[in-house]
Amino acid sequence: MARESTHLMQLPAGFLRQHLIDPEMCARCNSCEEACTRQAITHDHRCYAVDVERCDERMDCIRGCSTGAIDNWRVVSTTSLYTVEEQQGWHELPPPLPLPTGAEAPAVRDALVQAGRRPHAPASSATPAVGLFTHDHPGVAIIVANAPLTAPDDGAEVRHVVIRFDERPCPVLEGQSVGVIAPGFDAQGRPHHVRLYSVASARDGETPGAGDVAFTVKRVLHDHQGRPVRGTCSNYLCDLPIGSRLRVTGPVGETFLMPDEPGASLLMICTGTGIAPMRGMIQRRLRLPRQADGPLVLFYGGRTPRELPYRDELDRLPIDFVDAHYAYSRVPGRPRHYVQDLLRQQSELIARFVLRDRCYVYLCGLQGMERGVHDAFIDILRAAVADWDQLLPQLTSEGRYHVEVY
Repeated sequence: MARESTHLMQLPAGFLRQHLIDPEMCARCNSCEEACTRQAITHDHRCYAVDVERCDERMDCIRGCSTGAIDNWRVVSTTSLYTVEEQQGWHELPPPLPLPTGAEAPAVRDALVQAGRRPHAPASSATPAVGLFTHDHPGVAIIVANAPLTAPDDGAEVRHVVIRFDERPCPVLEGQSVGVIAPGFDAQGRPHHVRLYSVASARDGETPGAGDVAFTVKRVLHDHQGRPVRGTCSNYLCDLPIGSRLRVTGPVGETFLMPDEPGASLLMICTGTGIAPMRGMIQRRLRLPRQADGPLVLFYGGRTPRELPYRDELDRLPIDFVDAHYAYSRVPGRPRHYVQDLLRQQSELIARFVLRDRCYVYLCGLQGMERGVHDAFIDILRAAVADWDQLLPQLTSEGRYHVEVY
């Protein structure tokens, strides 16, 4: 075996700690593969997998994972390692193997949290329920609403889909995701993998007390060359009429959660359907006593005003409730404008927010936004005589900085 186990977990000879990705929780956003400097992470049409021969446990892949799928480990014999091919055939992680004598050691996630490298939930957030339903033992939900949010334009549309759990309650917090299982099989004859959707409603439901959960679902109808495209799960979900039953998994997500402490302020930055968890958090705050709230600020980007899901709904909120800023990148006759441009325009506001103790930052949307937002924070904090690269680990370790990109 070429790789030795690292100092994070000392094991007897003949054993090592193997890094694995949970296929049920994985959002297939590719953030882990892009972050891995050793090219140890790969994927096919089914699953993401970690090549144990390449993995050096630097943990570059950890921070970008919004669901926690990347943060899984097994103590295995060096003669029975899980191959990439095995991992890509999984629907769920295998159960942990019994530890060999003397292998007990602190969990890796504790070491990462202490190092300030792994995102975790705000200390005051509610405890999330996770994994109540699985691929092998799914829950059943009913479609109670399915309506367009945007008109089919440029080969895509966004719909607002609301489900209600049929058999037993499924508590879901803002920032968590629920999986949907499309019926049928893929080209290889395997059941379709779970597709995760961020919840777009508050913990007490889309309708307060009703136990329903909203999704913001984008489906692509054709590519840039005009050729028809039919993504499996999103098209399945968007086409379901009211009253239809579907199989679901989850909830998943233990870190992208909102604080429950009085006076906490939220800085929310998103693009497109990344508005979903922000809508849930805004909805939650709207139902709480206003005097206990800290300020909410939203930076929201899209191609054009008509392509922004929930824009009309946001405009109807009380004028002093959310300080909303919008960026559009494809308005004819106007220069392209992105959320990072908005941040720079509001640099004094941003610096004041991120430097106060009770501010929590949330990013959600297309993966390309993260780099631009990060660079904007560097410039903004430098002008405020602060160092973003030093502040970011502190915010992360305090559960105050959260990223969910896809």
